[in-house]
Amino acid sequence: MHEKPLGLLAELTHRCPLGCPYCSNPLALDPREDELDTATWLRVLREAAELGVLQVHLSGGEPGARRDLIDITAGAHAAGLYTNLITSAVGITESVLTGLVQAGLDHVQISIQDGDAQSADRIAGYAGAFARKRALAAAVVGHKLPLTVNAVVHRANIDRIGDIVDLALALAANRVEIAHVQYYGWALRNRAALMPSREQVERAASAVAELRARHQGRIVIDAVVPDYYARYPKPCVGGWGRRSLNVTPAGKVLPCHAAESITGLEFWNVRERSLADIWANSPAFSAFRGTGWMREPCASCPR
Repeated sequence: MHEKPLGLLAELTHRCPLGCPYCSNPLALDPREDELDTATWLRVLREAAELGVLQVHLSGGEPGARRDLIDITAGAHAAGLYTNLITSAVGITESVLTGLVQAGLDHVQISIQDGDAQSADRIAGYAGAFARKRALAAAVVGHKLPLTVNAVVHRANIDRIGDIVDLALALAANRVEIAHVQYYGWALRNRAALMPSREQVERAASAVAELRARHQGRIVIDAVVPDYYARYPKPCVGGWGRRSLNVTPAGKVLPCHAAESITGLEFWNVRERSLADIWANSPAFSAFRGTGWMREPCASCPR
């Protein structure tokens, strides 16, 4: 008997106004005409709740590109799911935010590219993005919603983690996530320009530890470790097919965001099967569940 999933990443669209070079979305983005319609997303959300999912992360791309975002949020709330909006802030106006709050939105995560406005806009490839992020963050706090700031760190900004945390504090965020680039999709293509040195990664780890001690009780500082320079590989989303699942804009269901980078896997689609059937029986989910597929010494490793 498989464990019940706790989280659903709902990738509503691959459309996005930004051009971040570290994006881990696939090189072949799902076009708008292939996106799931509103009714299908509402069914998926109901099925997720019935399956045991507790929280849904409305993501993209930029979910604000969907005109039905408020309806989808209302559907998630009606299904009893904790709803987290993951947004670039560009495309979410204050009026849209008000509608989302009224629909039952529980939490907002805003991405920032740097603590410095000029650098942030350059990395995002969008002039004025930094100012719009600050404005939406203020509106989120004004609605008394919890706010998380997410910052992906790489060679161009890794030495300014302190500035990023200072910005999160200024925005009255409850949490800041310092996330090293995960090298999939566009990030893998741009790896040569993004990869920090080992020394930079080590300094970043020390900086996070010092900032946690300095700001304890004021803000939670999470850190997502890099795929490179680590002593041990990190588990994928708490274990493949154990706790979470991801639905792409076109309806494929993945055990993790980057699963399509593994060739030879068969991914089932919510247009053709229920979420429960996919979770229990999909060949992709079954491929790496547990440890039976592992060779020694990995299978018996206590980690």
